[in-house]
Amino acid sequence: MRFQVASAGAVTLRAVVALSAFAFLVSVAAAATYVAKPSNYHSLVSKLRAGDTLVLEPGRYGRGLSLHNLNGTAENAIVIKGSRSAPAILVARRNANTISIVNSSYVEVRELVLDGNGQFVDAVKAEGNSSWAHHITLEGLTIYRYGAHQQNVGISTKCPAWNWVIRNNVIKSAGTGMYLGDSDGSAPFVAGVIEHNLIVDSIGYNLQIKNQRKRPSISGMPEDKRITIIRYNVFAKSANSSSGNVARPNLLVGHWPPDGPGAEDTYAIYANFFYQNPSEVLFQGEGNFAFYSNVLVNTYGDAIHIRPHNAVPQRVDVFHNTVLAASSGIRVSGGDPAYAQRVMANAVFAGAPIVGGEQHANITGVLSDAAKHLMNAFSPPGRLDLAPERGKLMVTPFDFQPQEMVPDFNRDFDGSVYLGPIAGAYAGGGALWRLPIERKP
Repeated sequence: MRFQVASAGAVTLRAVVALSAFAFLVSVAAAATYVAKPSNYHSLVSKLRAGDTLVLEPGRYGRGLSLHNLNGTAENAIVIKGSRSAPAILVARRNANTISIVNSSYVEVRELVLDGNGQFVDAVKAEGNSSWAHHITLEGLTIYRYGAHQQNVGISTKCPAWNWVIRNNVIKSAGTGMYLGDSDGSAPFVAGVIEHNLIVDSIGYNLQIKNQRKRPSISGMPEDKRITIIRYNVFAKSANSSSGNVARPNLLVGHWPPDGPGAEDTYAIYANFFYQNPSEVLFQGEGNFAFYSNVLVNTYGDAIHIRPHNAVPQRVDVFHNTVLAASSGIRVSGGDPAYAQRVMANAVFAGAPIVGGEQHANITGVLSDAAKHLMNAFSPPGRLDLAPERGKLMVTPFDFQPQEMVPDFNRDFDGSVYLGPIAGAYAGGGALWRLPIERKP
């Protein structure tokens, strides 16, 4: 019989592993799940600790949800959720935002319905002049009846916010769908992911991310180069949109800080569907961004404006988009000459297809020409197919790399890989998703 003597190092390693496993089991055991109803949910929120879950039973909840000083951890978030099949409905009340977030982190809010009830309040708001909110997830929310005024917002951040995930939400007929940041640039929204949302019939913006001034120094806020991702969303507007000098684009992104942390950040805006705006452009941007593999339809007016707003366009790539517009397709003006503003491999059918920028390998025509190149260009949403007819939209081979490494730059609107030189948002072979006004799967 042989005996094996473990080394001191092995003993130490085993002890560490055993202690780690014990600590994990203790933390899991300590996590609590609370099941609440309208009569008692408010008192349970303040009890939540890292790893805890609060489940809201079906019903109408009239006292809002105050998420103040709630802090989970990266490993053990605090989760507050309802159910898709039988909703928990948070009903707005006067003079208080329905979900208020202050000095909180690693909190996930899922599968709730927020009824604005015609009140002059916001649905979800991170607020407080000296507060912050980071690693917040908003997923599966349905937000409606927050349209008493254009200043009512579905999801708003008015304090420094970073590492948010806003996913699979539906925002209908809000004053403004999402408004992230503050008008003076003092509340930066950093390193967010905004994906698979349906924002429809907003009075003002479907989504605006505000310009940023010099970034404040807050513990934990990213100081290295980051990307904010806006992908797989549907941004649609209709006749209830504002007009005149209060008209707003479907999506507007502002500039990054002029120097210091954040100055080199960028937006990756891709695989979104923009549909109609009776009184403004579909997309407007400045600063650093890549805008690619999007589908844009505006039979009322303009599609894409890249121009100064609070600062100027800098490092800009606009490529592989399919654009149908009654007036201007892609217009680039006022860019910083120290940077490139490139417009490449787009399929644009518009009154004035492309004006400005460095143009390469685009295919253009007037709006009616779309019928000659695309499978089903003028059907209503749900039957639209803006993929190219066989053999159409092919371009001369070109060597292209985006100025910034952004995700999925070689994939089309449906997620297929581009295998050859072609203009537009589709790699060919027909559309997989026929552009309904629904959340993109």
